[in-house]
Amino acid sequence: MTELNEKAIREQAASLRLPTHAVINGQTVNALSGATFDTENPATGQVLAQITCCDEADVERAVKVSREVFERGDWSRMHPADRRRVMNRFADLIDDHAMELALLEVLEAGKPVSETLNTDIHETAECIRWHADATDKIYDQVCPTGPDNLGMIIREPIGVVGAVLPWNFPAQMAAWKLGPVLSMGNSIIIKPAELTSMSTIRLAELALEAGIPAGVFNVVPGMGAVVGQALGRHGDIDCCAFTGSTAVGRKFLEYAAQSNLKRIVLELGGKSPQIVMPDVSDLDAVAEHAANAAFWNMGENCSAGSRLLVHEDLKDALVEKLTAVMKGWPLGDPLDPEVKLGSMIEKKHMEKVLSYIQSAHEEGAELRMGGRQVLKETGGYFVEPTIFDSVTNDMKIAREEIFGPVLSVITFRDEEEAIRLANETPYGLASSLHTDNIHVANRMARQIKAGTVSINCFSEGDSTAPFGGYKLSGFGGRDKSLAAHDQYAELKTVWYENR
Repeated sequence: MTELNEKAIREQAASLRLPTHAVINGQTVNALSGATFDTENPATGQVLAQITCCDEADVERAVKVSREVFERGDWSRMHPADRRRVMNRFADLIDDHAMELALLEVLEAGKPVSETLNTDIHETAECIRWHADATDKIYDQVCPTGPDNLGMIIREPIGVVGAVLPWNFPAQMAAWKLGPVLSMGNSIIIKPAELTSMSTIRLAELALEAGIPAGVFNVVPGMGAVVGQALGRHGDIDCCAFTGSTAVGRKFLEYAAQSNLKRIVLELGGKSPQIVMPDVSDLDAVAEHAANAAFWNMGENCSAGSRLLVHEDLKDALVEKLTAVMKGWPLGDPLDPEVKLGSMIEKKHMEKVLSYIQSAHEEGAELRMGGRQVLKETGGYFVEPTIFDSVTNDMKIAREEIFGPVLSVITFRDEEEAIRLANETPYGLASSLHTDNIHVANRMARQIKAGTVSINCFSEGDSTAPFGGYKLSGFGGRDKSLAAHDQYAELKTVWYENR
């Protein structure tokens, strides 16, 4: 973990070059219309810069160059070992520019600098490196034929991929798409979230410096309803990958149906349970993991463990320990390396989070901690970590994805009720289960309807582990692991007959 000096951080942040333009065909360019939009520092409420605001015409030129470079084979027909080497140079450059990338995200997203540098950007580089190293190690197959035939099963790059990203982990979510997409030899057009465009633009610049050919990795900032929809509807895009809300994810299925039936990969919302069984002996460890699950990245995390399902005999003790843990999480200026909780992403989102807190009061939940907007004098959008007790699974805060620092504590009496409460949601992205009994762990993990079940911890797994969800949390594939490569590939059968 990199040791951070606050004075040096602030000096570098003040002198930072802010990348604000689209990247198309290896060039940083304005939108054809000349339009821009403001990007804001949510920790101060101040405008940082004007970002290029692309539209359908810019998407058209990005698709054109992406298709041309793909068909020409500059990247798609490059030897896999050479692609691996270029991608590893890209990962090395991310490491070399880690503080710059981290500060871009701190300024645009209000994320704490220590977490962003040591986790988000570090894992961005590691994700690219992991998929790079897989590039020349994925074998195709031979069919089990008789002696008169030879059948080969070949993976080919799918072509041009459109990726629409969320604002909560800008560079890291870009890497989750870029890693497998580039490893397979595809071209990619990324629309970053309009609230957090700059680190993705900078990644595209570093990719060019690493040797990824012009036109392979393009970035088109802009509004989701315009640029995202244009990518989803475009007839010359072969696949769209979207990470974000379930409501918007549905639209991409519509876009595909209305255009060329392109492949759609969706990683969507969540309302993840943390289950604490009565046999747990180390409540201090549970409290630490529960805090991370609920409040890491200010709760702006699709896999956040926002429902704490705890056996009624342990509830009071666990809530007491959890509130004690959270008192040790400083909230404040994201440029302060001691801070663990930054701001909400924007004023509108902060108001949404506060409205959920108000609804919890109205529905009879018991406030145990937090519940207020704070640090108003900064101009930023800060909300205290908030814990509600006496929550029932039919309350709004237990049903809907808040995407903020709000935890619902719900009690259960036995294993059957715990499983029912955990699965009583339209989502199924992630979950955590705390138990000292391996048999209970195995039995319950099989019954929880979620893409990830972490046992005695809060974790999404490392690069080797697929990430995605059941039900309204996902569709069409997984991020991370070798499974992510197949969704950006076409499977072809080549059948020979001996003559």
